Amino acid sequence: MKKIILTAICITLCSAAFSQILTPVKWSYASKRIDKEQAVLLIRATIDKGWHIYSQHVADGGPIKTTLKFEKNDDYILEGSTIEPKPISEYEKSFSMNVQYFEQAVTFQQKIKLKAGQTTVKGTINFMVCNAKQCLPPDDVEFNIPVK
Repeated sequence: MKKIILTAICITLCSAAFSQILTPVKWSYASKRIDKEQAVLLIRATIDKGWHIYSQHVADGGPIKTTLKFEKNDDYILEGSTIEPKPISEYEKSFSMNVQYFEQAVTFQQKIKLKAGQTTVKGTINFMVCNAKQCLPPDDVEFNIPVK
């Protein structure tokens, strides 16, 4: 009887361990007013140790690059493209090419010109996260950034 109970407990614990969803990237958002008509959106990825996400500027044939899409809104206009800090550039055997990526944390910045005093910027981030052993499927994360 004890063996049956121990086996059942072991199976339950093992199932729970394998069913956990990996989320090695946490996203946070903020806005910073530059002046009455301009603001900067700050989109930050905090990345667990051993993992990385890819730059917005990855050549074709490589991993899924990070893409930020902003919903159209009459309250603001995007100014230029989304900027990022200098990524790490390294040859990856799995893609047979140099790729650009970020470890630990990265903050993407997007300037906007405001047509209204306050707004909320909505959009989606598409990204792929990898470590030395595996890549997780690309993920979409929605965001809402208040600009006051």
